[in-house]
Amino acid sequence: MRVSHVPALPEDVTAVVAAIRAMQGEPPVLPADADLTPHLPDLGTWVTAPEGAGRPGVVLYVHGGGFEYANPGLERIVAYRLSQVARRPALRVEYRLAPAHPYPAALDDVLAVYRGLIDRGVAASEIILAGESAGATLLLSAVQVLRDAGDALPAGVVAISPQTDLTLSSLSIEVNDGKDFVGRAILDHVRTQYLAGAPADRGPQSPLHGKLSGLPPLLLVVGSAEVMLDDSLRFAEAADAAGVSVALDVYEGMPHAFHATMLPATPLPVATTLSHQINEWIFRD
Repeated sequence: MRVSHVPALPEDVTAVVAAIRAMQGEPPVLPADADLTPHLPDLGTWVTAPEGAGRPGVVLYVHGGGFEYANPGLERIVAYRLSQVARRPALRVEYRLAPAHPYPAALDDVLAVYRGLIDRGVAASEIILAGESAGATLLLSAVQVLRDAGDALPAGVVAISPQTDLTLSSLSIEVNDGKDFVGRAILDHVRTQYLAGAPADRGPQSPLHGKLSGLPPLLLVVGSAEVMLDDSLRFAEAADAAGVSVALDVYEGMPHAFHATMLPATPLPVATTLSHQINEWIFRD
Protein backbone atom coordinates (compact mmCIF):
# COMPACT_ATOMS: atom_id res chain seq x y z
CA MET A 1 0.00 0.00 0.00
CA ARG A 2 1.27 3.43 -0.92
CA VAL A 3 0.61 6.06 1.79
CA SER A 4 1.25 9.78 1.30
CA HIS A 5 0.90 12.54 3.86
CA VAL A 6 0.26 15.89 2.19
CA PRO A 7 1.40 18.78 4.43
CA ALA A 8 -0.47 22.05 4.83
CA LEU A 9 0.25 25.36 6.53
CA PRO A 10 -2.24 26.75 9.08
CA GLU A 11 -3.22 29.44 6.59
CA ASP A 12 -4.05 26.72 4.04
CA VAL A 13 -6.53 25.17 6.46
CA THR A 14 -8.02 28.58 7.25
CA ALA A 15 -8.45 29.32 3.55
CA VAL A 16 -10.15 25.98 2.90
CA VAL A 17 -12.59 26.45 5.78
CA ALA A 18 -13.44 29.96 4.58
CA ALA A 19 -13.92 28.78 1.00
CA ILE A 20 -16.26 25.96 2.02
CA ARG A 21 -18.37 28.33 4.09
CA ALA A 22 -18.51 30.86 1.25
CA MET A 23 -19.75 28.18 -1.17
CA GLN A 24 -22.69 27.44 1.09
CA GLY A 25 -23.99 30.95 0.45
CA GLU A 26 -23.06 31.37 -3.20
CA PRO A 27 -21.99 28.39 -5.32
CA PRO A 28 -19.21 29.09 -7.83
CA VAL A 29 -19.96 29.60 -11.51
CA LEU A 30 -19.38 26.81 -14.01
CA PRO A 31 -16.66 27.79 -16.52
CA ALA A 32 -17.94 29.02 -19.86
CA ASP A 33 -16.00 26.33 -21.73
CA ALA A 34 -17.86 23.49 -19.97
CA ASP A 35 -19.70 21.25 -22.44
CA LEU A 36 -23.02 20.00 -21.05
CA THR A 37 -23.96 18.01 -24.15
CA PRO A 38 -25.18 14.51 -23.18
CA HIS A 39 -22.79 11.91 -24.59
CA LEU A 40 -25.20 9.08 -23.83
CA PRO A 41 -28.78 10.18 -23.02
CA ASP A 42 -30.79 9.27 -19.95
CA LEU A 43 -27.90 8.31 -17.68
CA GLY A 44 -27.30 11.55 -15.75
CA THR A 45 -25.74 14.99 -16.14
CA TRP A 46 -22.70 15.26 -18.42
CA VAL A 47 -19.98 17.85 -17.88
CA THR A 48 -16.92 17.86 -20.11
CA ALA A 49 -13.93 20.15 -19.74
CA PRO A 50 -11.83 20.90 -22.85
CA GLU A 51 -9.14 18.49 -21.58
CA GLY A 52 -11.70 15.67 -21.61
CA ALA A 53 -13.23 16.31 -25.02
CA GLY A 54 -12.80 13.69 -27.70
CA ARG A 55 -11.17 11.17 -25.39
CA PRO A 56 -12.43 7.64 -24.72
CA GLY A 57 -13.97 6.60 -21.46
CA VAL A 58 -15.92 8.26 -18.67
CA VAL A 59 -15.26 9.47 -15.14
CA LEU A 60 -18.42 8.41 -13.33
CA TYR A 61 -18.98 10.93 -10.52
CA VAL A 62 -21.19 10.19 -7.51
CA HIS A 63 -21.83 13.18 -5.25
CA GLY A 64 -21.98 13.36 -1.47
CA GLY A 65 -24.60 14.94 0.77
CA GLY A 66 -25.21 12.32 3.41
CA PHE A 67 -27.30 10.23 0.98
CA GLU A 68 -29.97 12.89 1.56
CA TYR A 69 -28.99 16.08 -0.28
CA ALA A 70 -27.77 17.18 -3.69
CA ASN A 71 -26.18 20.45 -4.76
CA PRO A 72 -26.25 20.32 -8.57
CA GLY A 73 -24.46 23.64 -9.06
CA LEU A 74 -21.46 22.74 -6.94
CA GLU A 75 -21.49 19.16 -8.18
CA ARG A 76 -21.22 20.28 -11.80
CA ILE A 77 -18.09 22.22 -10.78
CA VAL A 78 -16.58 19.08 -9.23
CA ALA A 79 -17.56 17.06 -12.31
CA TYR A 80 -15.85 19.65 -14.53
CA ARG A 81 -12.67 19.42 -12.48
CA LEU A 82 -12.76 15.62 -12.56
CA SER A 83 -13.16 15.77 -16.34
CA GLN A 84 -10.01 17.90 -16.44
CA VAL A 85 -7.88 15.66 -14.26
CA ALA A 86 -9.19 12.35 -15.64
CA ARG A 87 -9.06 13.63 -19.24
CA ARG A 88 -12.44 12.23 -20.22
CA PRO A 89 -16.09 13.32 -20.01
CA ALA A 90 -17.64 13.31 -16.54
CA LEU A 91 -21.05 11.85 -15.83
CA ARG A 92 -22.78 12.96 -12.61
CA VAL A 93 -25.12 10.27 -11.27
CA GLU A 94 -28.52 11.54 -10.15
CA TYR A 95 -29.35 8.89 -7.58
CA ARG A 96 -32.46 8.74 -5.42
CA LEU A 97 -32.14 10.31 -1.99
CA ALA A 98 -32.99 9.23 1.56
CA PRO A 99 -35.15 9.27 3.58
CA ALA A 100 -37.77 8.87 0.85
CA HIS A 101 -35.52 6.32 -0.87
CA PRO A 102 -33.34 4.51 1.68
CA TYR A 103 -30.81 1.76 1.04
CA PRO A 104 -30.47 0.13 -1.46
CA ALA A 105 -32.12 2.69 -3.80
CA ALA A 106 -29.07 4.94 -4.26
CA LEU A 107 -26.75 1.96 -4.69
CA ASP A 108 -29.11 0.43 -7.26
CA ASP A 109 -29.08 3.71 -9.20
CA VAL A 110 -25.27 3.88 -9.26
CA LEU A 111 -25.11 0.28 -10.46
CA ALA A 112 -27.72 0.94 -13.15
CA VAL A 113 -25.78 3.91 -14.54
CA TYR A 114 -22.49 1.99 -14.56
CA ARG A 115 -24.09 -0.96 -16.31
CA GLY A 116 -25.80 1.45 -18.69
CA LEU A 117 -22.40 2.74 -19.76
CA ILE A 118 -21.16 -0.79 -20.36
CA ASP A 119 -24.30 -1.71 -22.30
CA ARG A 120 -23.79 1.32 -24.55
CA GLY A 121 -20.28 0.35 -25.47
CA VAL A 122 -18.04 2.12 -22.95
CA ALA A 123 -15.19 -0.20 -21.98
CA ALA A 124 -14.94 -0.89 -18.24
CA SER A 125 -11.18 -0.37 -18.54
CA GLU A 126 -11.87 3.25 -19.58
CA ILE A 127 -14.21 4.04 -16.66
CA ILE A 128 -12.95 5.75 -13.51
CA LEU A 129 -15.35 5.90 -10.56
CA ALA A 130 -14.97 9.03 -8.42
CA GLY A 131 -17.00 10.32 -5.52
CA GLU A 132 -16.87 12.08 -2.18
CA SER A 133 -18.40 11.38 1.21
CA ALA A 134 -21.66 9.44 0.76
CA GLY A 135 -20.88 9.19 -2.94
CA ALA A 136 -17.54 7.55 -2.18
CA THR A 137 -19.32 5.14 0.16
CA LEU A 138 -21.74 4.21 -2.62
CA LEU A 139 -18.85 3.52 -5.00
CA LEU A 140 -17.05 1.26 -2.52
CA SER A 141 -20.33 -0.59 -2.08
CA ALA A 142 -20.94 -0.73 -5.83
CA VAL A 143 -17.64 -2.39 -6.72
CA GLN A 144 -18.38 -5.14 -4.20
CA VAL A 145 -21.72 -5.81 -5.87
CA LEU A 146 -20.19 -5.68 -9.36
CA ARG A 147 -17.45 -8.13 -8.38
CA ASP A 148 -19.92 -10.57 -6.85
CA ALA A 149 -22.16 -10.38 -9.92
CA GLY A 150 -19.28 -11.03 -12.30
CA ASP A 151 -19.51 -7.64 -14.01
CA ALA A 152 -16.48 -6.12 -15.68
CA LEU A 153 -14.83 -3.85 -13.11
CA PRO A 154 -13.77 -0.25 -13.70
CA ALA A 155 -10.18 0.84 -14.11
CA GLY A 156 -10.17 2.30 -10.61
CA VAL A 157 -12.02 4.09 -7.83
CA VAL A 158 -11.20 7.52 -6.38
CA ALA A 159 -12.94 7.62 -2.99
CA ILE A 160 -12.70 10.97 -1.21
CA SER A 161 -13.66 10.94 2.48
CA PRO A 162 -15.85 7.83 2.39
CA GLN A 163 -17.85 6.58 5.35
CA THR A 164 -16.88 2.92 5.30
CA ASP A 165 -18.07 1.76 8.73
CA LEU A 166 -21.70 2.59 9.41
CA THR A 167 -21.43 1.13 12.91
CA LEU A 168 -19.64 4.41 13.75
CA SER A 169 -16.80 2.55 15.47
CA SER A 170 -13.90 4.62 14.16
CA LEU A 171 -11.86 6.22 16.95
CA SER A 172 -11.40 9.42 14.94
CA ILE A 173 -15.09 10.23 15.45
CA GLU A 174 -14.14 11.09 19.02
CA VAL A 175 -10.54 12.25 18.49
CA ASN A 176 -11.47 14.77 15.78
CA ASP A 177 -14.70 15.93 17.37
CA GLY A 178 -14.83 19.72 17.09
CA LYS A 179 -12.15 19.89 14.38
CA ASP A 180 -14.48 19.01 11.54
CA PHE A 181 -17.71 20.24 9.97
CA VAL A 182 -19.18 16.81 10.77
CA GLY A 183 -19.71 15.12 14.15
CA ARG A 184 -21.16 11.94 15.61
CA ALA A 185 -24.71 13.34 15.71
CA ILE A 186 -24.62 14.04 11.98
CA LEU A 187 -23.12 10.63 11.21
CA ASP A 188 -25.81 8.95 13.28
CA HIS A 189 -28.52 10.87 11.44
CA VAL A 190 -27.00 9.94 8.08
CA ARG A 191 -26.80 6.28 9.05
CA THR A 192 -30.39 6.16 10.31
CA GLN A 193 -31.84 7.90 7.25
CA TYR A 194 -29.86 5.84 4.77
CA LEU A 195 -30.11 2.36 6.27
CA ALA A 196 -33.72 2.60 7.50
CA GLY A 197 -33.26 -0.58 9.51
CA ALA A 198 -30.73 -2.40 7.32
CA PRO A 199 -27.79 -3.71 9.38
CA ALA A 200 -24.84 -1.36 9.80
CA ASP A 201 -22.29 -4.13 10.29
CA ARG A 202 -22.61 -5.80 6.90
CA GLY A 203 -21.52 -5.18 3.34
CA PRO A 204 -22.04 -3.86 0.84
CA GLN A 205 -23.90 -1.03 2.57
CA SER A 206 -21.11 -0.71 5.13
CA PRO A 207 -18.12 -1.25 2.82
CA LEU A 208 -15.59 -2.10 5.53
CA HIS A 209 -17.72 -5.06 6.58
CA GLY A 210 -17.97 -6.49 3.07
CA LYS A 211 -15.62 -8.80 1.22
CA LEU A 212 -12.71 -6.72 -0.07
CA SER A 213 -10.68 -9.12 -2.18
CA GLY A 214 -10.92 -8.77 -5.94
CA LEU A 215 -11.72 -5.05 -5.96
CA PRO A 216 -10.26 -2.70 -8.60
CA PRO A 217 -7.39 -0.34 -7.71
CA LEU A 218 -8.35 2.24 -5.09
CA LEU A 219 -7.24 5.79 -4.33
CA LEU A 220 -8.51 6.85 -0.90
CA VAL A 221 -8.29 10.55 -0.04
CA VAL A 222 -9.02 12.00 3.40
CA GLY A 223 -8.21 14.95 5.64
CA SER A 224 -6.45 14.32 8.94
CA ALA A 225 -9.00 16.51 10.79
CA GLU A 226 -12.00 14.53 9.55
CA VAL A 227 -14.08 12.55 11.99
CA MET A 228 -14.15 9.85 9.30
CA LEU A 229 -10.35 9.73 9.02
CA ASP A 230 -10.18 6.23 10.45
CA ASP A 231 -12.90 5.04 8.07
CA SER A 232 -10.40 5.59 5.27
CA LEU A 233 -7.37 4.31 7.19
CA ARG A 234 -9.10 1.12 8.30
CA PHE A 235 -10.59 0.45 4.87
CA ALA A 236 -7.23 1.02 3.17
CA GLU A 237 -5.48 -1.38 5.54
CA ALA A 238 -8.17 -4.03 5.16
CA ALA A 239 -8.25 -3.75 1.37
CA ASP A 240 -4.47 -3.92 1.20
CA ALA A 241 -4.51 -7.02 3.37
CA ALA A 242 -7.04 -8.53 0.97
CA GLY A 243 -4.64 -8.05 -1.94
CA VAL A 244 -6.17 -4.92 -3.47
CA SER A 245 -3.94 -2.22 -4.98
CA VAL A 246 -4.43 0.73 -2.60
CA ALA A 247 -3.10 4.27 -2.48
CA LEU A 248 -3.94 6.44 0.51
CA ASP A 249 -3.46 10.22 0.56
CA VAL A 250 -3.90 11.96 3.92
CA TYR A 251 -4.13 15.76 3.74
CA GLU A 252 -2.85 17.20 7.00
CA GLY A 253 -5.25 19.45 8.90
CA MET A 254 -8.00 19.26 6.30
CA PRO A 255 -11.69 18.93 7.29
CA HIS A 256 -14.48 17.09 5.55
CA ALA A 257 -15.40 18.46 2.10
CA PHE A 258 -12.01 20.07 1.49
CA HIS A 259 -12.16 18.62 -2.03
CA ALA A 260 -14.88 21.17 -2.86
CA THR A 261 -12.17 23.83 -3.22
CA MET A 262 -11.13 22.22 -6.54
CA LEU A 263 -12.39 25.33 -8.34
CA PRO A 264 -11.26 25.57 -11.97
CA ALA A 265 -10.62 29.34 -11.96
CA THR A 266 -8.97 30.00 -8.59
CA PRO A 267 -8.04 26.71 -6.93
CA LEU A 268 -6.43 26.85 -3.50
CA PRO A 269 -2.97 25.24 -3.14
CA VAL A 270 -4.40 22.12 -1.51
CA ALA A 271 -6.93 21.76 -4.34
CA THR A 272 -4.17 22.05 -6.93
CA THR A 273 -2.28 19.32 -5.11
CA LEU A 274 -5.40 17.16 -4.88
CA SER A 275 -6.06 17.51 -8.61
CA HIS A 276 -2.44 16.65 -9.39
CA GLN A 277 -2.48 13.61 -7.10
CA ILE A 278 -5.66 12.26 -8.68
CA ASN A 279 -4.28 12.80 -12.16
CA GLU A 280 -1.00 11.10 -11.29
CA TRP A 281 -2.82 8.11 -9.83
CA ILE A 282 -5.16 7.68 -12.80
CA PHE A 283 -2.25 7.80 -15.27
CA ARG A 284 0.23 6.00 -13.04
CA ASP A 285 1.03 3.33 -15.64
